[in-house]
Amino acid sequence: MSREKFMNRDIRLEMIYPHAPERVWRALTDSAAMADWLMPNDFAPRLGHRFQFRTKPAPGFSGIVDCEVTELMAPKALAFTWKGGGIDTVVRITLEAVPEGTRLRLEHTGFQGPRALMVSFIMSSGWKSKILSRRLPASIERLDDDGYRPFALDGLKGGCASGSSDSAACGCYSRPGWARRAFTKTSCNNWTRSRRKR
Repeated sequence: MSREKFMNRDIRLEMIYPHAPERVWRALTDSAAMADWLMPNDFAPRLGHRFQFRTKPAPGFSGIVDCEVTELMAPKALAFTWKGGGIDTVVRITLEAVPEGTRLRLEHTGFQGPRALMVSFIMSSGWKSKILSRRLPASIERLDDDGYRPFALDGLKGGCASGSSDSAACGCYSRPGWARRAFTKTSCNNWTRSRRKR
């Protein structure tokens, strides 16, 4: 294997959510929801729309990700470029109806070179352990007929029902039964579950 090929890597992940594709699509393409499950943004579901994700800067990263919507086919496919922190990549998300609800496939491609290779491992972990398994499901649960209810309206931080800045440490959305229940905060590690009428 050539060194150049060894330095190339793509991220491919799958998740299944107990909701219809149309509901998952709403969470994927609503700017306020996206701010909770990913990052603050000025996204709009419009082909060719240029937007930015913004987060805290880090060494070698300004905290800004420049993007452009390159594919939009509701409620099946969304793709956008992802440029920032020395990487130039593409994120593509597809939805497929399955008996259990919706299968989501994420492909984050185009990581090339030593720096991008290192970033890909960090981002792969984030996509898998936080964003797709905890933050996105939590955001899907906050959709109703009136739209999306941001976490900030309830005094919570995006991605973690406890308000903890570290949703991975809290694990509030990894507990059995999260998919069809709402959570009432008592403390970060102690939750009272209450059923939400559907």
